Amino acid sequence: MERQPRRLVNCATLAICLVSIVLVYATFFQSNDTIFESWGYRLSNSRSNIRSESVNIDVDSQEFLLRKLVRGDDRVRFDSDGFSCHTDVHYDLCVANKPVRIYNRGLTVYVPYDHQPLVKRIVKPYARKEDETAMIRVSPVQILYGNSTINPPPACDFSHNVTAVVFANKGFTGNVFHEFNEIIIPLFITTRHFRSRLKFVVTDFELWLVEKYSRVISQLSAYDVINPDDGSVHCFPGAVIGLEYHDNLALKNSDSPGGYSMLNFRKFLRESYNLKANHVSDLRKPTLLFISRRNTRRFLNEHEMVDMMEELGFQIIRVEPKTMMYLNDFAEVVNSCNVMVGAHGAGLTNEIFLPDGAVMIQVVPLGCEWGAITYYGGPAKAMGVQYLEYKIEPEESSLFYTYGKDHPVVTDPESVSSKGYRAFRSVYVDGQDVKINLERFKKTLVKAKQILETSIPFNR
Repeated sequence: MERQPRRLVNCATLAICLVSIVLVYATFFQSNDTIFESWGYRLSNSRSNIRSESVNIDVDSQEFLLRKLVRGDDRVRFDSDGFSCHTDVHYDLCVANKPVRIYNRGLTVYVPYDHQPLVKRIVKPYARKEDETAMIRVSPVQILYGNSTINPPPACDFSHNVTAVVFANKGFTGNVFHEFNEIIIPLFITTRHFRSRLKFVVTDFELWLVEKYSRVISQLSAYDVINPDDGSVHCFPGAVIGLEYHDNLALKNSDSPGGYSMLNFRKFLRESYNLKANHVSDLRKPTLLFISRRNTRRFLNEHEMVDMMEELGFQIIRVEPKTMMYLNDFAEVVNSCNVMVGAHGAGLTNEIFLPDGAVMIQVVPLGCEWGAITYYGGPAKAMGVQYLEYKIEPEESSLFYTYGKDHPVVTDPESVSSKGYRAFRSVYVDGQDVKINLERFKKTLVKAKQILETSIPFNR
């Protein structure tokens, strides 16, 4: 009679051990997350396989994820009050681990706190705070933090069970560099570690931009984007207002809440756009993407350049800016190439879709040296992309013939830069075309092909 209970105890012990082994295996071997984040996520998901508004968010999980966004004194305030704001040269980021109400077309966020009178804080949730031209286009968001019993916020129209992330769709949108630099990469930095358990509330809502980056947005959030322009009041268990920013087209894994690097972001993009080529060794032919410009920094001998590239054995895909608008298709085009060639400009941002080991050749017009390395050359290296630079001679610039070889515009670009950005831009960015010295440029193309052949021979 004593054997039956003992057998039941043994079975129960065995079952507990098996469950423990499964959990430990899942935690350590199937995720790049921290151990506790990974485990917490799986446990919360095990309660329901269906994302439903009727399921309450795990408050401890929300606090853990939000806490990753704050450091130093900001974290001390967050731990004490459940709310903190970080001010940086480039961005403002406020984090609330409290029930919040978002109203007034998304431009007012109420964060309750009984222990102090109501205080107002104004932020513009766009990651280019240092640029007045960009920020004048961004609507300010007013955060009301404290006790509002005298003038309470409006009642909720919609109650949500996941964290809100509030950011703006204005600034320098319409330029692919700025879209990635100030919205898409900061959005990844700020939210990827939430594993889609959040909702985006987009101020200055632009439908075309949401549609353009729909694949990225749908991977970062499991829910539809909220356009607050209808005046509804949305209530959330917590919120992030603003996006974290690191540098030009950059992620610093030491600063990233999820420990992500640019290589992680590129892997995320390949998964979002279902891109096939991870490395240039996945491509069988030397294929060159040639970015053709129609307004400024045009190649005046473009046809001759293409002929030379083809003579060197490259298959050429020539694209214009209008093609780049259709990102779902264009990302696949870029990913199918192992060399990209273009003059300094926003189109080079698409290097982000090149396979690892590909070569990006930037043609640097007169006076554009600093911008060339700062915006595209430097970031390329962190992406795993080989970077080559073709710096034109004065004789290859249209400015040489417009102003004359001895004019300060040609001999001393710094003297023009010293007059301010508008003066510089009107001359070197908007007022310059290039006519490439084919023999000189050929050496750069040959070098690019040699770099590729060290990864994979093309005569196989």
